[in-house]
Amino acid sequence: MRKRLVAAALAAATMLSTAPAFAESHDLQSVFGLQVPSIGQSPVKWAERVKLMTGGEVDIKVHGAGDFVPGFEVFGAVSSGALPMGFDWIGYWAQTIPVANLVGSMPFGPSPDVALAWMFEGGGMEIIQKAYDPHGVKVIPCHLVVPEAGGWFNKEINSVDDFKGLNMRIAGLGGKALAKLGANTQLVPAGEIYVSLETGRIDATEFSAPQLDIGLGFQKVAKYYYFPGWHQPSSWDSIIINMDVWNGFDEATQSIMVEACKANITYNLGDQLNAQADAIAKIREAG
Repeated sequence: MRKRLVAAALAAATMLSTAPAFAESHDLQSVFGLQVPSIGQSPVKWAERVKLMTGGEVDIKVHGAGDFVPGFEVFGAVSSGALPMGFDWIGYWAQTIPVANLVGSMPFGPSPDVALAWMFEGGGMEIIQKAYDPHGVKVIPCHLVVPEAGGWFNKEINSVDDFKGLNMRIAGLGGKALAKLGANTQLVPAGEIYVSLETGRIDATEFSAPQLDIGLGFQKVAKYYYFPGWHQPSSWDSIIINMDVWNGFDEATQSIMVEACKANITYNLGDQLNAQADAIAKIREAG
């Protein structure tokens, strides 16, 4: 009997020593719906990697657009501390952080491999962090999007004159360029683009790479598709963390979060490139 009690005590001690002393739980809201291909599940996969790499000590609950705040308010909520973490497309915050226009998407800019090299080996992370510091936000690039499409249109585009008077959903510097050509550009949340095209609120849209676009069903409501695009040859999505929350993690956990993002980027680049040809084939089949 005594031997069994000793064995049980040793087993319990072993279990306690291998389990985390406590698990930190944090909420993260994305600017995208979790059902959107690739970028929807990207923060979920990152959170899973962080939990695994911390031995379960950090548990991040990922929520989709609108679960706590509207998608375009995520940055402000993280900055104020109302949300501890967020996942975004960097370019959405260009009015607050001007450099986000260039980092989020640069017309005729770097390909994904060049963007990746600059971000992690060329000082890119340090440059963009300086822009986020005044807002009390830690930024970690965590998803690199491959070249996007030129857009979906309800009429053919044969010259720059065809953009005059066109109501188009397009973000970033590409939107500014088309506005100079006479287009009426606007930013529409991802979850509202399909209905906006279907109802005629907009005449055209760009959103992302073919894999993501067909996931939102644009091929069902727009006749003309132009690929590749000129306005966003690569673009960054990121994890953003309230700086007080970030500083509450030890250095090992902070390093894990960055390394988990690097793993996320590698996985998603492979996934997007692999899915690209199939997505374009499906678009052709849709007519």
